[in-house]
Amino acid sequence: MFGLAVVLLVHITHVYGACPHIITRAEWGARPPNGEWFLTNPVQYAFIHHSAGPDCHDRASCQAQVKAFQNYHMDTHGWPDIGYTYVIGGDGSVFEGRGWDRVGAHTLNYNSVGYGFCLVGTFTSHMPTAAAQQAVRDLIDCGVQLGKIKQGYTLRGHRDMPGQNTECPGTMFWNAIKQWSHY
Repeated sequence: MFGLAVVLLVHITHVYGACPHIITRAEWGARPPNGEWFLTNPVQYAFIHHSAGPDCHDRASCQAQVKAFQNYHMDTHGWPDIGYTYVIGGDGSVFEGRGWDRVGAHTLNYNSVGYGFCLVGTFTSHMPTAAAQQAVRDLIDCGVQLGKIKQGYTLRGHRDMPGQNTECPGTMFWNAIKQWSHY
């Protein structure tokens, strides 16, 4: 019986890929949220964002940027927390933002039907690293595996949705994600 379980786990990991390591809010030093609202899972959309700032390529610099995003979102916008569901650094680090199950503040009018995955950097004239791109793909696959994202989900860039006045996730990266499955 134990052997069968191991074979099934290996098969599932091989077919779907393992969920990436997620740096928890506690690990990156998140402030507590001032409020939270919960999603009805699974959601239909996976939204791709860029932070429209400098890239980061190691855990320390990426973590500092994630903290800065949270401070900006809470202190300047008055939001109850960081807006993104997850933030992905150039080294492939995945930082928990609002995390699975909570409504974010990432895609106006679509926050309650999707998750917002933000890659750190500005991707108008260059692409995110291969590590960051793989991490976001693995994270979305993980969400499907966990039942947080529908099997037949829709992938979109932030700019794709009606009412969004943005270049996000950057023209070069946006052109690339249009080739990904589920777009």
